[in-house]
Amino acid sequence: MIKLVLSACVFVVATSTAAEARSYRNLQAPECNITMPCDFSYAQPRRERAPRPSLQAYRATQMTVTNAGYAATTLSVTGDRVIGGRPAGCPSSFCGCGAAIRVFGHVVPELNLASNWLHFPRAAPAPGMVAARHGHVFVLEQPLGGDMWMAYDANSGGHATRMHARSLRGYTVVNPRG
Repeated sequence: MIKLVLSACVFVVATSTAAEARSYRNLQAPECNITMPCDFSYAQPRRERAPRPSLQAYRATQMTVTNAGYAATTLSVTGDRVIGGRPAGCPSSFCGCGAAIRVFGHVVPELNLASNWLHFPRAAPAPGMVAARHGHVFVLEQPLGGDMWMAYDANSGGHATRMHARSLRGYTVVNPRG
């Protein structure tokens, strides 16, 4: 009797394990990297990128940019504008350090880590506020409409600092002076 029960248990255990056959797909998104990893622990449907015609409305606008309150220049927004590289005294992952220089005028070592910006109080989007998430941070300069903002974006790709249009989707806006 024990042999029968034991063999039935072994049979149930052996046949109840389901094989999870999944196709191998590279789920790496272009905005994911070593310093800003993405979690793809859930299945994602394949989607095509739709063109964003809403950015075309911002191509001919003018804006005034100030450098930490010292000098003001007017520029025409014609897409990305590279305004520099890695600031002196900043680590190789320098978005938090560059944002600190833009907001406070000097390096604040505690803010080199982008997620540390999330300790500031939440705020409504406004010029001078900071958009932060785990892995990246940028300074809001001028509203472009909807959730699009002209942003001072240190380490925005290719180890460059850019002034360009950014969406606030996925970011938390904080007040660094609050």
